[in-house]
Amino acid sequence: MRLRVGFVVIAMVLSVFGARLVQLQGLDPRSYAAMAAASGVVEVTLPAARGAILDRNGAPLAEAVDGLMVVADPAMTAEDAPELARLLSQRLDVDYFETLERLRKEGTRFQYVARRVPSTLATDVVEEVAAAGFRGIDTRRDPLRTYPAEDVAANLVGFTGAEGQALGGLELTFDALLSGTDGSERYEVGGGNRIPLGEQTTTEPVDGQDLTLTLDRDEQFFVQRVLRQTVEDARADSGVAIVMDTRTGEVLALADHPTFDANAPLASAEDDLGSRAMSDVYEPGSVQKVVTAAALLDAGLVTPETRIAVPPRLLSGDRYIKDYFEHGRLRLTLTGAIAKSSNIGTVLAADEMSAVRMHRYMTAFGLGRRTGVGVRGETPGILPDGATWTPMGKDRIAFGQAMSVNALQMAAAVNTIANGGVHVSPSLVEGTARADDGTVVGTGTTVERRVISEQAARDTALMMERVLDPEDGVAPGAAVPGYRVAGKTGTAQRVGADCACYDGTFTVSFAGFAPADDPRFTVYVVVQNPRNGGGGGSVAGPAFAKIMGHVLRRYAVPPTQTPPSDLPVEW
Repeated sequence: MRLRVGFVVIAMVLSVFGARLVQLQGLDPRSYAAMAAASGVVEVTLPAARGAILDRNGAPLAEAVDGLMVVADPAMTAEDAPELARLLSQRLDVDYFETLERLRKEGTRFQYVARRVPSTLATDVVEEVAAAGFRGIDTRRDPLRTYPAEDVAANLVGFTGAEGQALGGLELTFDALLSGTDGSERYEVGGGNRIPLGEQTTTEPVDGQDLTLTLDRDEQFFVQRVLRQTVEDARADSGVAIVMDTRTGEVLALADHPTFDANAPLASAEDDLGSRAMSDVYEPGSVQKVVTAAALLDAGLVTPETRIAVPPRLLSGDRYIKDYFEHGRLRLTLTGAIAKSSNIGTVLAADEMSAVRMHRYMTAFGLGRRTGVGVRGETPGILPDGATWTPMGKDRIAFGQAMSVNALQMAAAVNTIANGGVHVSPSLVEGTARADDGTVVGTGTTVERRVISEQAARDTALMMERVLDPEDGVAPGAAVPGYRVAGKTGTAQRVGADCACYDGTFTVSFAGFAPADDPRFTVYVVVQNPRNGGGGGSVAGPAFAKIMGHVLRRYAVPPTQTPPSDLPVEW
């Protein structure tokens, strides 16, 4: 009897357990079965912080700041997903339906809701979710890319996308260097909580490396503002301005206008997102005359006082070459041809040199080849092989037509004269850095080569000083009070986009260096299609003066207090 009673009791207890098990597995939504299903392994990416892009003084042009990702635990958010998705989509500007799908995702305990959210906003949203009675929303570290200088050097620095991917500029060129390597974390959860003694594996992220540029952020800011005002006042299409350290080739400023705010690149036109200074080609016009003159001087074929009889026009091939101003027969020295920017005088002087030899000099000045500073899309310009030059083509190349350059390339050519005849390759990166294509660039890779003699460079500089003479020169507006300045104007016809012909618009420019007898900086300003009727001296010259004066004062360069050039312009 006792044995039978025992079996009955055991059967009753087992029945109670069985009924409770059925209830837990299917009838009670908060059952242990649901809790068991909610248990599992969570795998989380630990984002690496992107390396900063800094100016020469350590000021950030692009940096990673504290940000958060908003994440969801679908096991806890699925029940309230519609209301929760509505709140999150409104506050975080994410897609409602995609968020709803993530909140209901089965078989996982971790889903991203939004990436790279400012810390304050993310924290406020999580608190608002909790206050509304919802569970399963949290935050984790997720560095946010920001550009504190906004439009300063944006055309060079580039930008990243909403998911942190590099999309342009140096951000893209040096993406592997900057991006680093993400880490990961893997751990077990149970009942919505991490299991203390469960599986836990962490691989720490490796943050990206910083990229330091030769740019001076404050100088870049000033140059951009001067350039913008110049372009707007001239009602021009665009403009470029460059400041180089004469001795080292380091680029202190490289400005483009129009530009954009790197924090909101989609708000600007696509054509404004790159660097026209590196990608656009144009005929340099009369700035090229100083390269021609320097080559002739170095070859010993002329002197600054070589006499040139300049007719009103000069037949070249089947066309006439004219000067920008009407004149009768002039008696100019080579210095006068440069000071008054005479096309005819330059061509007559260049007749002393063969096309092949002139081409050799121009390539030595860096024309017809990329500078290789590390900017994607840089053009090499166009410089036809000297053996193919016709007499008419040679004449036009001598004064800056029938060839093309990019702005940094031309600035480096003029800088060769400033640097005593030694071409120093321009640099945009401090030290050395490896681009994603394997190219190593930077000041650590600078190459110097002598192009012309020191005497030829000095004589060319003396001739260039006369360009700014208030009586004999064409650009007195480019003068910097208290300093000797050597410079050259440029005005060139532009080839239209719709035809292989000149379209009636112009490129105007001014290039120069100071102090003329002991150069420290080279500045080049280019303005495309000014509509105010101005030329290189009246449009680009004053901008040059403002920029040059500012950089000389900023770096405390004293005037040399020596007498200016007095080379004769006429005979």
